[in-house]
Amino acid sequence: MITTFAALDGTTLAYRTIGGGEPLVCLPGGPMRDSAYLGDLGGLGAHRTLVILDNRGTGRSAVPADSSTYRCDRLVDDVEALRRHLGLDRLDLLGHSAGANVALQYLTRHSDRVGRLALITPSTRAVGLTATAALRQEVTQARTTEPWFPAAAAALDSIAEGWVSPEAWEAIAPLFYGRWNAAAQAHQAAEADQRNEEAARIFGDEGAFDPPATRTALTAHRGAVLLLAGAVDFGAPPGLVAQLDELIPHAELVVQPGAGHFPWLDDADAFTATVVAFLADPTGT
Repeated sequence: MITTFAALDGTTLAYRTIGGGEPLVCLPGGPMRDSAYLGDLGGLGAHRTLVILDNRGTGRSAVPADSSTYRCDRLVDDVEALRRHLGLDRLDLLGHSAGANVALQYLTRHSDRVGRLALITPSTRAVGLTATAALRQEVTQARTTEPWFPAAAAALDSIAEGWVSPEAWEAIAPLFYGRWNAAAQAHQAAEADQRNEEAARIFGDEGAFDPPATRTALTAHRGAVLLLAGAVDFGAPPGLVAQLDELIPHAELVVQPGAGHFPWLDDADAFTATVVAFLADPTGT
C-alpha cells in the first residue's frame, strides 16, 4: 500500500507498507535510489510492518522546491515528519547503505526517538570512516576464481588511474553481489532508472556530515544496534563495518556468509533470521 504525507517543508513524500506487526521504518540507500530496489527485504514483512520511505525526489515522493534539501543531514527532517505522521513515540529503524547515514544522523538529533537500529551493509560517511584499498582487497581476493573477475579487476585498475566510464562501473557491478546470477543482474540493471542523479550529487555536499557529533551520539547511545555486513561486500567491506562497531557500545556485528551489498538477495533466510532475532531480542532496549 502506498501512503503520502507532508514533509516539514510541505513536500509530499510517499512510503509503502508491507506485512504486519510492529512498524519498522526502512530508509533506502543509493544514495537517493527509489526504494523499490529493497523489494520486501527478503520477506521481512512476514515479521514486521515494513514502512519503506521513498526519499524526496525518488519513487513516488515529490521533487522538492529547494534542491538543497537532498543533502543527507536535511533528510533527517523527513524521517521526523514520518514519525509524527505515524504517531509513534519511538521508531525502530532500518537503514541500508547510504540510508544508514540518514539513520545515524537521525539518532544524533533525536536519540530519544530511536528504538532498535539495524544498519545493513552501512555507508560510514556520517562517522568519517572510509573503505581503504586494503579493506576492499580483502573481499576481492575471495572472488578471483569467478568468471567475471578479470574484467572487474581491469576496470578497478582503470578507475584507480582516473579512467572512470560507464563500462568500468558495469564491469565491477558483480563485486556488490554475493552471487552474480540472473536475479542480481536484473537488480543491478534497474538501478539506472531508479536513481535521482542530481539528488545523489547533493546528498554528500559540504556540511552534509558532522562526524564528531555523530560519534559522540553513538558513544552515548544505550539502545540496541545491529550492524549487518556482507562477507564479500565491496561497497561496505566487513573490516569497515567492524570499525563502525568499535564506535558503538551496544552494537552487535553480524557478517553474513557469502553476501554482498544486498544480503537479502543473496540469502533471504539468513538475512531475515538475523534481523528478526535482533528485533525480537528481549535483552535489548
